Amino acid sequence: MWREQADRLAAVVTMDEKIDIESGKAISSPLRIFLVEDSAAVRDFIIENVAGIENVLFAGCSDNERDALEKLRHETCDVLILDIELKQGNGMSLLRNLSRSSMQPQILKIIFSDHTNGIYRRIGEQYGVQYFFDKTTDFLRLRALLEQLGAAARVV
Repeated sequence: MWREQADRLAAVVTMDEKIDIESGKAISSPLRIFLVEDSAAVRDFIIENVAGIENVLFAGCSDNERDALEKLRHETCDVLILDIELKQGNGMSLLRNLSRSSMQPQILKIIFSDHTNGIYRRIGEQYGVQYFFDKTTDFLRLRALLEQLGAAARVV
């Protein structure tokens, strides 16, 4: 089910740069998010709740490390949201592989996991993770950040 939703959201045509009539400023493309999460319930929850944010769309989703790496080779995105523990592979290994390659060097990395303290935080920071959100308590903070990023990307 989540793949169908993600494919439908990813198929949304991104807007070309246009001029906002009221402000006269350029309007940029939507903020593109790639999600790596192995829990179908959490994926669906994130997709459903983030889909309504203005100027934000999903570029894709994956439930494991290998698939995420393959998709990120072909899909551009602005934000990567990932869990640390995956059924196949893990988020830290994905971050390490991304940092060793030239793929998506400017991507904003966000960990959304049950493991956001201590060693995971230190390792994540080494790989360029800028935000850490706990799945059990921080979804509203993650959503607020995505709303801010979407609004900031809208008018340049």
